[in-house]
Amino acid sequence: MNKFIKSIVMTTAASGMLLASSAMAANQKIAVVNFQEIMGKIPQTAAIMQVLEAEFKDERAALSQLEKDIKYYQEKKKRDGSLMSKKEKEDLDLQIGTLYQDYQAKGKAFQQKTSIRQNEETNKIIALVRQAVDNIAAKGKYDLVIEQKAVVFSKPDTSITDQVVEQVSKLK
Repeated sequence: MNKFIKSIVMTTAASGMLLASSAMAANQKIAVVNFQEIMGKIPQTAAIMQVLEAEFKDERAALSQLEKDIKYYQEKKKRDGSLMSKKEKEDLDLQIGTLYQDYQAKGKAFQQKTSIRQNEETNKIIALVRQAVDNIAAKGKYDLVIEQKAVVFSKPDTSITDQVVEQVSKLK
């Protein structure tokens, strides 16, 4: 009997805490923000893409040229292979292999370099977006701002995405 009373008291206490937390949550002002949409709409994203494109233009062209050279020698071997001596074929295979290894090494380095630079620039934009979210949350007296991906459902009027886009777009 004593255990039963303790169980009822504990259940009642737990229910009371849940009701109290629900009541507190009901008084909170919550907003939702879609970072992916913001990144797609703000002009800084396009500007950074142009800067990075210009920054890596020469390296991209060098990789493209290596790719063309490899294809040229592969086609040459295919086209003229029957007329070549064994030594010429081996030399051509060696040349293709060397070019391919060079292409692989330069391609990997290029990819790492561009990824690092893109992350650096993206982090700068994210800082601007976070600053805008903080400002809007402070002005709107929001208690909580949640990323859209983490929310199953929200009313359209809880989104501050357009406000963030507008504020970040004004920044340079």
